[in-house]
Amino acid sequence: MTTEYLTPETTGTASIELAIGGMTCASCAARIEKRLNKMEGVTATVNYATEKAKVVFDPAVTSADLVAEVEKAGYSATVPQPPSTDRDTGTDTEPEDEQSLALAALRTRLIVSAILSIPVIAMAMIPALQFTNWQWLSLTLAAPVIVWAGLPFHKATWANLKHGAATMDTLITIGTGSAFLWSLYALFFGTAGEPGMTHPFSFTIGRTDGAANIYLEVAAGVITFVLAGRYFEQRSKRRAGAAMRALFELGAKEVSVLRDGAETRIPATALVVSDLFVVRPGEKIATDGLVVEGRSAVDMSMLTGESIPIEVAEGDGVVGATVNAGGRLVVRATRIGADTQLSQMAALVEDAQNGKAQVQRLADTIAGVFVP
Repeated sequence: MTTEYLTPETTGTASIELAIGGMTCASCAARIEKRLNKMEGVTATVNYATEKAKVVFDPAVTSADLVAEVEKAGYSATVPQPPSTDRDTGTDTEPEDEQSLALAALRTRLIVSAILSIPVIAMAMIPALQFTNWQWLSLTLAAPVIVWAGLPFHKATWANLKHGAATMDTLITIGTGSAFLWSLYALFFGTAGEPGMTHPFSFTIGRTDGAANIYLEVAAGVITFVLAGRYFEQRSKRRAGAAMRALFELGAKEVSVLRDGAETRIPATALVVSDLFVVRPGEKIATDGLVVEGRSAVDMSMLTGESIPIEVAEGDGVVGATVNAGGRLVVRATRIGADTQLSQMAALVEDAQNGKAQVQRLADTIAGVFVP
């Protein structure tokens, strides 16, 4: 079951966070943001770095309307779920494999492109390497880079074209495609394919029909460099997301709850308010609550940074994810789920990630105008 996390912002309004898919540059974010803000009663901020949209809207607008509007622009939108735990094993089930596979596929394209492009660039730039029929070897090496490695750019260009939009992918496809097509023309119908053709350096300007020149190194080099940028960008995004996952993973996975006088081991996510649960020495406190039995020292360093554990006794409050460093405690749960201090800390971090600095807004605006 999909849950929508809506919170009241002001009287009569709600907010929702959407995970946006398909963005490839800042102009995509600017386009989605502009489209959402055109809806009546909607105020949206789209962050390309986090691939999320923070939307404040009137009750007359539904989340389905927002998702549909994003999809009309040629992108996907979903309501992201918080990291969850498997109720049987207590392990994190956050779909991290998809990100890993996507990053691995991008790395493979980059490595193959670099291996094939370096000889192409070297032969085009160094006359000593231009042996007889070198241009045909250059075509053989460059074609997979332009067609296969650049396929994600070409697909994005086609998708944006169907929606009447131009993005950075459009520039890449037009630039590399023009260089590639002209090189094919020069090789098969011009004089560039003749044995002994060279690309010598010259400081003179002469009129020519261009049929003796090929630009395969330009097309292959651009795709390789852009792929490198995309790879490091995606890796940085993944590392930023890892900080959020690590924050959620600070919580306890399982807890010993007292029911009918007996201890029962259950997932921490199954706790409800007013449940009594036992925390033994060395265990994490499952959720925010009040101590009803026992005395101990609690390590609060994850929350306050203090290195010395704090003494707690009956009637004292404790915070989820902190560690019981002393004796046995019996705690009554007072806040669970999104109401705990840990969840509120995670929400603040997420809000900070989704926010835009003034310089970022300026960069997005310039990108939105420059690309077309």
